[in-house]
Amino acid sequence: MLAVRQIGADDQTSWRELWTAYNRFYAVEVPEAVTDATLSRLLDDTSPLIGRVAILDDRMIGFTASVIHEATWSCEPVCYLEDLFVAESARGAGAGRALIQDLVDLGRARGWSRIYWHTRADNLTARRLYDTFVPADDFVRYRLFLR
Repeated sequence: MLAVRQIGADDQTSWRELWTAYNRFYAVEVPEAVTDATLSRLLDDTSPLIGRVAILDDRMIGFTASVIHEATWSCEPVCYLEDLFVAESARGAGAGRALIQDLVDLGRARGWSRIYWHTRADNLTARRLYDTFVPADDFVRYRLFLR
């Protein structure tokens, strides 16, 4: 049975394995200090970064990392779904859909005004799933790196 829940301290090894696969998928190298800090924030109940994990047959097969923040166009908090990943071996089991639906349900329960995310234009598999929730908008992303 597929379940989604908050990440816990006992999930660290499995999360790190999925995180490594996620970074490999996007062909990026995240320094170990950043990975450590990210995981620490995901496990910290006071952090605006929240982590959810998908579990199938007692095995972690996916995760989301999201940032809850204030916004200028709403009085209610907003959720930025920064990272979503499902292990390649587990794709097709509904984990991606369950992870997004989990955030939708959590957002409704916690009073968020919206959830937003982005992906690469050529990530067609993910986009087919995302389009079942909401069509892509017409915004263009800009990134100015300061470090």
